[in-house]
Amino acid sequence: MALYLDDLTPGMVVDAGTRTVSLEEGIAFAQQFDPQPFHLDDDAAKSSLFNGLALSGWHTAAVCMRMAVESPFGEMASGLVGLEIRSMRWPIPARPGDTLRMQIEVLSIKPSRSRPGWGTGEVRWIVRNQKDEVVMSLENTIWASCRPTA
Repeated sequence: MALYLDDLTPGMVVDAGTRTVSLEEGIAFAQQFDPQPFHLDDDAAKSSLFNGLALSGWHTAAVCMRMAVESPFGEMASGLVGLEIRSMRWPIPARPGDTLRMQIEVLSIKPSRSRPGWGTGEVRWIVRNQKDEVVMSLENTIWASCRPTA
């Protein structure tokens, strides 16, 4: 079932499921996109501020985008179109082997004044590991279509 801006209400929370991130996946991502020693080498990571191998925050974000697309929230009729990221934080690193769990909360919705049939939604993503620690939070604005009128 397609979702429209009209289906979103402030306070609505969508469970985006869980995903376990493997060591191999974390290293492969870091080798290609964020080749820093604390993402690639366990010995080097132990002497870093992370005190052990840490997933790239960008890898965590990419995994979470996939989780969002595969969740009920990913059924937006117009797709998950981001307009702006207001804040993005990684209070502690996700680590290889972590099972990430994400929820997306709708903060507000606003129909567009200049483009009828469309509007924006403000949403918050909260990502926790298996210890219930927040490893990423993100607040962003999405662009969404309204339900077509008959």
